[in-house]
Amino acid sequence: MQIEGKLQDMGLTLPPPIKAPPDIVLPFSFVRVQAGIAYISGHGPQNADGSVAGPFGKVGVDVSIEQGYEAAQAVALSMLGSLKRELGDLDRVSAWLRLHGMVNCGPDFAAQPAVINGCSDLILALYGAERGAHARSAVGMASLPFNMCVEIEAAVAID
Repeated sequence: MQIEGKLQDMGLTLPPPIKAPPDIVLPFSFVRVQAGIAYISGHGPQNADGSVAGPFGKVGVDVSIEQGYEAAQAVALSMLGSLKRELGDLDRVSAWLRLHGMVNCGPDFAAQPAVINGCSDLILALYGAERGAHARSAVGMASLPFNMCVEIEAAVAID
């Protein structure tokens, strides 16, 4: 339980399962394990009750870069919560392979990497330089579901 101990030491907690807004159907798995890889569906930030968390809107317009960074950190916790429920133990992750970060932003916004660093920095702090190193994309989107400011998906190798 090394990773969960680090989370506790950092004062961070994993959110419960994602609660979709009313009348929304999510017909997919949040984590799909196949051939030693866990594919993590797009996640957004969550409140303590599992609902979608703000800030909502476009980074660089309605949401500051710093708020976007914090939202990306919250997305990392959301993904870790889903991984914990699927794998039973976060220490089963042997390597973070890839993050695909999407930022809800205007057409002139160009600091997507600074926003997605919120997720990358937390993963690296928890898993270290070797297990936490990952390939990554950080792209701008015209909109995201539920007007979230950040959505991230990932793939991890597992033991």
